[in-house]
Amino acid sequence: MNVSKPEPLRRPASLWQLFLVFSGLALRGFGGVLPWAERAIVDEQRWLDQRDFVEMLALAQVLPGPNVCNLALMIGDRYFGLRGAIVALAGMMLAPLAVVLALAALYVQFSDVPTVAAALRGMGAAAAGMIIATAWKMARTQRDDRAAWVFLAAAFVAMGLLRWPLLWVMPAIGAVSVALAWARQRR
Repeated sequence: MNVSKPEPLRRPASLWQLFLVFSGLALRGFGGVLPWAERAIVDEQRWLDQRDFVEMLALAQVLPGPNVCNLALMIGDRYFGLRGAIVALAGMMLAPLAVVLALAALYVQFSDVPTVAAALRGMGAAAAGMIIATAWKMARTQRDDRAAWVFLAAAFVAMGLLRWPLLWVMPAIGAVSVALAWARQRR
């Protein structure tokens, strides 16, 4: 049985490469960057391994602001400090800003066209499928952590079935999971 070693992790070659990769992410995954971010950062660029990506994403999700922007800031900072954080965030924001302004101008002109409305609904379904696929892929890194699966199930039941607001569920589950992680670290 031939088991090949995974390719070693790399670092961005320059601030310009960091900017281009995050600009490409922002344009590829317009409206849903996370699935593309995981693929580009872990699989294509090899800047992080899967476990580091999941851990950074978990932190990015509890910080204020968009998850992928927080992730860009952390990755940029990891490799180039404050300059890298600014460049990575600029890469995430500049191209989408230009595209949103252009799309807003077009939407004003064509919003009443039924084909445009149908196309937007289809894009929403495709984005939802990509997010589900990414969640499934990332869950594999946690397959041995029973507590993570219990928290996932609790969040699904609370929000998906009981329809409790995220504003209640997130702090409750978050507090319990942080307390559990703290207790595990003390052992």
